[in-house]
Amino acid sequence: MAVDASRRALLQGRPGRPLPLRPPWAEAEPRFTSRCTRCTACMEACETGIIVRGDGGFPEVDFQRGECTFCQACVDVCEASAFHDPEHSSPWSYVAKLGDRCLGRDGVYCRSCGESCEVGAIRFFFNAHRVPEPELDTTLCTGCGACVAGCPTQTLSVGRP
Repeated sequence: MAVDASRRALLQGRPGRPLPLRPPWAEAEPRFTSRCTRCTACMEACETGIIVRGDGGFPEVDFQRGECTFCQACVDVCEASAFHDPEHSSPWSYVAKLGDRCLGRDGVYCRSCGESCEVGAIRFFFNAHRVPEPELDTTLCTGCGACVAGCPTQTLSVGRP
């Protein structure tokens, strides 16, 4: 009984801490962690190296290491059925979030996030009296995380909308 309670607490995340970002097409958290065998195949298959061993050995996405290209390699190598079928579902509902430490908002010229956003979800608006400030269009954002690693203040994150 104590083991079951401990495992359940681990799988549900720590109180006050958000659930970890799982690889694209991962099943919902309880189902993913009950199916995932922690074999590391998805980590080894990830072409950008963003899938890392997280709490309990389960795979998590670390956007400080790079971006997700949605190559589906993690899904293709999983023998545990811990992922949705990419042909019939979207990779995830994650989007980028802009925090309070943005240099543009502090009057410092920086466009690193916008330059790394291939889909153009981060745009800059000019004002005659200020440096350009970023604005995020969450309808365009794929949650790939390309903007995260390049941010000098680490104010960008990716998570649920």
